[in-house]
Amino acid sequence: MAVAYLAALLGALACMALLDRRYRLVLWADARRGVVVLAVGIAFFLLWDVLAIGAGFYHRGGSEAMTGIMLAPELPLEELVFVTFLCYLTLVLHGLVGRTAKERR
Repeated sequence: MAVAYLAALLGALACMALLDRRYRLVLWADARRGVVVLAVGIAFFLLWDVLAIGAGFYHRGGSEAMTGIMLAPELPLEELVFVTFLCYLTLVLHGLVGRTAKERR
């Protein structure tokens, strides 16, 4: 069970990629722009996490569902995958809402 949370995050990320591919919303619409925006979002939220950790606001919680792999003190691997999922989800939803609004006009 040490990879349950990571597996769930990767599964959700894969589902977002399938939706993106099917409807060409982010990476399949314009790969270069999508990767740049996704990377900027990931970097922003990881910087946010690092600053929060440094200020003492954030600590890794213990769970048997996590791998225990740490990217930095108090920064588990799952946080990177979660931030990636969060950013990708936001971009996919933005693309979907934009497309829906355009079709309604």
